[in-house]
Amino acid sequence: MTHRDRTLPAERAEERVLRRGTIACVTSRPGDVQHLRDLAWLRRVRDRIDREYAQPLDVEALARGAHMSAGHLSRQFRLAYGESPYGYLMTRRIERAMALLRRGDLSVTEVCFAVGCSSLGTFSTRFTELVGVPPSVYRREAALATAGMPSCVAKQVTRPVRNREASAPSRL
Repeated sequence: MTHRDRTLPAERAEERVLRRGTIACVTSRPGDVQHLRDLAWLRRVRDRIDREYAQPLDVEALARGAHMSAGHLSRQFRLAYGESPYGYLMTRRIERAMALLRRGDLSVTEVCFAVGCSSLGTFSTRFTELVGVPPSVYRREAALATAGMPSCVAKQVTRPVRNREASAPSRL
Protein backbone atom coordinates (compact mmCIF):
# COMPACT_ATOMS: atom_id res chain seq x y z
CA MET A 1 0.00 0.00 0.00
CA THR A 2 1.52 3.33 -1.06
CA HIS A 3 1.29 6.66 0.75
CA ARG A 4 -1.10 7.95 -1.91
CA ASP A 5 -3.49 5.06 -1.25
CA ARG A 6 -3.54 5.84 2.50
CA THR A 7 -4.32 9.58 2.12
CA LEU A 8 -7.87 10.79 2.37
CA PRO A 9 -9.48 12.47 -0.65
CA ALA A 10 -9.45 15.84 1.18
CA GLU A 11 -5.67 15.53 1.75
CA ARG A 12 -5.14 14.73 -1.93
CA ALA A 13 -7.15 17.82 -2.89
CA GLU A 14 -4.98 19.88 -0.53
CA GLU A 15 -1.84 18.47 -2.18
CA ARG A 16 -3.19 19.53 -5.60
CA VAL A 17 -3.86 23.04 -4.30
CA LEU A 18 -0.36 23.26 -2.84
CA ARG A 19 1.15 22.08 -6.13
CA ARG A 20 -0.63 24.79 -8.15
CA GLY A 21 2.22 27.26 -7.73
CA THR A 22 4.85 24.82 -8.94
CA ILE A 23 6.53 24.84 -12.34
CA ALA A 24 4.65 21.69 -13.35
CA CYS A 25 1.34 23.45 -12.89
CA VAL A 26 2.45 26.73 -14.49
CA THR A 27 3.77 25.06 -17.62
CA SER A 28 0.98 22.53 -17.99
CA ARG A 29 -0.84 24.46 -20.75
CA PRO A 30 0.69 25.27 -24.16
CA GLY A 31 -0.13 28.99 -23.75
CA ASP A 32 1.78 29.11 -20.48
CA VAL A 33 4.82 27.52 -22.07
CA GLN A 34 4.79 30.16 -24.82
CA HIS A 35 4.40 32.92 -22.21
CA LEU A 36 7.47 31.67 -20.34
CA ARG A 37 9.43 31.59 -23.61
CA ASP A 38 8.34 35.16 -24.35
CA LEU A 39 9.48 36.26 -20.89
CA ALA A 40 12.88 34.68 -21.50
CA TRP A 41 13.17 36.54 -24.83
CA LEU A 42 12.08 39.79 -23.16
CA ARG A 43 14.78 39.35 -20.53
CA ARG A 44 17.32 38.85 -23.31
CA VAL A 45 16.10 42.02 -25.04
CA ARG A 46 16.43 43.97 -21.77
CA ASP A 47 19.91 42.56 -21.20
CA ARG A 48 20.90 43.52 -24.76
CA ILE A 49 19.68 47.07 -24.17
CA ASP A 50 21.70 47.21 -20.94
CA ARG A 51 24.82 46.00 -22.75
CA GLU A 52 24.52 47.87 -26.04
CA TYR A 53 22.78 51.11 -25.01
CA ALA A 54 25.44 53.20 -26.81
CA GLN A 55 24.89 51.37 -30.11
CA PRO A 56 22.21 52.40 -32.59
CA LEU A 57 19.31 50.22 -31.44
CA ASP A 58 15.74 50.37 -32.64
CA VAL A 59 12.66 48.34 -31.76
CA GLU A 60 12.67 46.54 -35.11
CA ALA A 61 16.24 45.29 -34.60
CA LEU A 62 15.46 44.22 -31.04
CA ALA A 63 12.31 42.44 -32.23
CA ARG A 64 14.22 40.55 -34.94
CA GLY A 65 16.65 39.32 -32.31
CA ALA A 66 13.75 38.14 -30.15
CA HIS A 67 11.93 36.45 -33.08
CA MET A 68 8.88 38.70 -32.58
CA SER A 69 7.20 41.46 -34.48
CA ALA A 70 7.99 45.00 -33.32
CA GLY A 71 4.40 45.51 -32.17
CA HIS A 72 4.31 42.27 -30.19
CA LEU A 73 7.68 43.04 -28.58
CA SER A 74 6.55 46.52 -27.57
CA ARG A 75 3.27 45.26 -26.06
CA GLN A 76 4.88 42.38 -24.20
CA PHE A 77 7.84 44.47 -22.99
CA ARG A 78 5.46 47.11 -21.61
CA LEU A 79 3.40 44.43 -19.85
CA ALA A 80 6.51 42.86 -18.31
CA TYR A 81 8.54 45.96 -17.41
CA GLY A 82 6.07 48.86 -17.32
CA GLU A 83 7.58 50.85 -20.18
CA SER A 84 8.30 50.47 -23.87
CA PRO A 85 11.64 49.13 -25.14
CA TYR A 86 12.47 52.61 -26.47
CA GLY A 87 11.62 54.18 -23.10
CA TYR A 88 13.81 51.64 -21.32
CA LEU A 89 16.67 52.28 -23.76
CA MET A 90 16.44 56.04 -23.25
CA THR A 91 16.35 55.61 -19.47
CA ARG A 92 19.57 53.55 -19.64
CA ARG A 93 21.19 56.19 -21.83
CA ILE A 94 20.15 58.99 -19.48
CA GLU A 95 21.48 57.08 -16.44
CA ARG A 96 24.84 56.69 -18.18
CA ALA A 97 24.76 60.33 -19.28
CA MET A 98 24.17 61.39 -15.68
CA ALA A 99 27.31 59.52 -14.60
CA LEU A 100 29.36 61.11 -17.40
CA LEU A 101 28.03 64.59 -16.62
CA ARG A 102 28.87 64.16 -12.92
CA ARG A 103 32.49 63.53 -13.90
CA GLY A 104 32.52 66.96 -15.52
CA ASP A 105 35.22 66.34 -18.12
CA LEU A 106 32.89 66.05 -21.14
CA SER A 107 30.57 68.59 -22.71
CA VAL A 108 26.85 67.91 -23.01
CA THR A 109 27.24 67.27 -26.74
CA GLU A 110 30.07 64.78 -26.18
CA VAL A 111 27.99 62.98 -23.55
CA CYS A 112 25.00 62.90 -25.90
CA PHE A 113 26.97 61.07 -28.58
CA ALA A 114 28.86 58.89 -26.08
CA VAL A 115 25.62 57.34 -24.82
CA GLY A 116 24.32 56.60 -28.32
CA CYS A 117 21.94 59.49 -28.96
CA SER A 118 22.17 61.00 -32.42
CA SER A 119 20.16 64.15 -31.70
CA LEU A 120 21.17 66.67 -29.07
CA GLY A 121 17.63 68.06 -29.01
CA THR A 122 16.00 64.68 -28.34
CA PHE A 123 18.66 63.88 -25.75
CA SER A 124 18.13 67.19 -23.92
CA THR A 125 14.34 66.84 -24.00
CA ARG A 126 14.37 63.27 -22.67
CA PHE A 127 17.02 64.13 -20.08
CA THR A 128 14.90 67.02 -18.81
CA GLU A 129 11.77 64.82 -18.70
CA LEU A 130 13.49 62.13 -16.63
CA VAL A 131 15.79 64.18 -14.42
CA GLY A 132 13.80 67.40 -14.09
CA VAL A 133 16.59 69.76 -15.17
CA PRO A 134 18.43 70.25 -18.49
CA PRO A 135 21.75 68.40 -18.90
CA SER A 136 23.80 71.61 -18.77
CA VAL A 137 22.27 72.57 -15.40
CA TYR A 138 22.69 69.01 -14.13
CA ARG A 139 26.36 69.06 -15.14
CA ARG A 140 26.97 72.24 -13.14
CA GLU A 141 25.01 71.23 -10.05
CA ALA A 142 25.68 67.48 -9.84
CA ALA A 143 29.42 67.84 -9.49
CA LEU A 144 28.89 70.00 -6.39
CA ALA A 145 26.08 67.87 -4.94
CA THR A 146 27.99 64.58 -5.18
CA ALA A 147 31.47 65.86 -4.31
CA GLY A 148 33.22 63.40 -2.00
CA MET A 149 30.50 60.80 -2.44
CA PRO A 150 31.49 57.31 -3.68
CA SER A 151 30.29 56.78 -7.25
CA CYS A 152 28.14 53.78 -6.29
CA VAL A 153 26.24 55.93 -3.77
CA ALA A 154 26.02 58.88 -6.17
CA LYS A 155 24.47 56.60 -8.79
CA GLN A 156 21.70 55.51 -6.39
CA VAL A 157 21.04 59.00 -5.07
CA THR A 158 20.81 60.57 -8.53
CA ARG A 159 18.92 57.75 -10.26
CA PRO A 160 16.39 59.19 -12.77
CA VAL A 161 12.66 58.79 -12.27
CA ARG A 162 11.03 56.72 -14.99
CA ASN A 163 7.82 57.21 -16.93
CA ARG A 164 7.86 61.01 -16.91
CA GLU A 165 7.31 61.22 -13.16
CA ALA A 166 9.81 64.02 -12.63
CA SER A 167 7.96 67.20 -11.89
CA ALA A 168 8.38 69.95 -14.41
CA PRO A 169 10.13 73.03 -13.04
CA SER A 170 7.65 75.75 -12.20
CA ARG A 171 7.98 79.01 -14.06
CA LEU A 172 7.51 82.20 -12.11
